[in-house]
Amino acid sequence: MAGGRGGARKGAGRPVGANGKINKMIREAVLEAAENVGSDGNGKGGMVGYLQQRAQDQPQAFMGLLGRAMPMQVQGEGENGELIVKVTREIVK
Repeated sequence: MAGGRGGARKGAGRPVGANGKINKMIREAVLEAAENVGSDGNGKGGMVGYLQQRAQDQPQAFMGLLGRAMPMQVQGEGENGELIVKVTREIVK
């Protein structure tokens, strides 16, 4: 804020949307930890095994994570973008 004008300098700081090095390191460490823990505490199933276990142990927290991971809008294959769901039933004797 040199010159008493106030406001930020143009081009100062990280670009909008850029993650800092610390955030990236933490994110990578969390992912690696989940991969190493797995579903059994010893790495069984890796990341997927860990997430499956959390879905069973803590379904409310898992659903929150799932909601963040899914796209905000679902574009279907119908003529106007509607979602088409096909349900089949198979009777096995």
